Amino acid sequence: MKKKMNGFLLAGLAITGLLTAAILLGTVWTPYDPAAMSGSEKYLAPCLQHPFGTDNFGRDILSRVMKGAGTTFFIAVLTVLIGAVFGTAAGALTGYFGGIVDDVLMRLNDALTAFPSILLALVVISLMGPGKTYNVVLALGLVFIPSFARVTRTAFASARDVNYIKSARLMGASSGRILLVHILPNTMNVLLPSITIGFNNAVLAEASMSYLGVGATPTDASLGYMLSEAQGMFGRAPWYALCTGAVIVLLVFGVGLIGEGLQRREGGVG
Repeated sequence: MKKKMNGFLLAGLAITGLLTAAILLGTVWTPYDPAAMSGSEKYLAPCLQHPFGTDNFGRDILSRVMKGAGTTFFIAVLTVLIGAVFGTAAGALTGYFGGIVDDVLMRLNDALTAFPSILLALVVISLMGPGKTYNVVLALGLVFIPSFARVTRTAFASARDVNYIKSARLMGASSGRILLVHILPNTMNVLLPSITIGFNNAVLAEASMSYLGVGATPTDASLGYMLSEAQGMFGRAPWYALCTGAVIVLLVFGVGLIGEGLQRREGGVG
């Protein structure tokens, strides 16, 4: 039976789709140059010419948000990609084979989990050097591996002894084929919600680190960096922080609705 899309999934796709379209547009076009300064247009409140207002340098905030959201989105996607690929691989191996493979990889996983995620990311960034986008991606990607590994390990351990997997073994299917063709597609109902949760956590983690000054550089500013920048001018231009924060909230909210919709869809809840 074909599963219907529920309200949560539709709303999440609509919100996330609109934001993604604006982010993609911001990579090739913005209303103004995000870095262009104008002494005569400092601290302008939201208006027709500048829907999000301007900052203390007269820069158009909408243009900066469109550009900054692209950086945040890029970091979050790559972070989840690294965490999902390596975490899923580790979880699949430990869950399916067990034994010494399980002991070694899960002990390493436990060692990573023992550290608070943001603290571990800050340590990694401090070792590699702050202010570089790819260092932020690598640090957060490393932090996200354990969570994906645990989810995948449980799913693969549950699936390895079901009848159709036993039948595949008896028919001579290789372990690689069983893992990739028979088990992995049947764990998507667990992995997809985990990916949406991971994406939201990556957005918030990147925003937190940029806010603390160890994330993206000013020339490659993210939404978190812009929030940090807006803090010092909240009294003069509160719209800077409000508009930037609203985009972060909407992005997290939209992806969260997608995750909730996927869970309800798999559970048969409308």
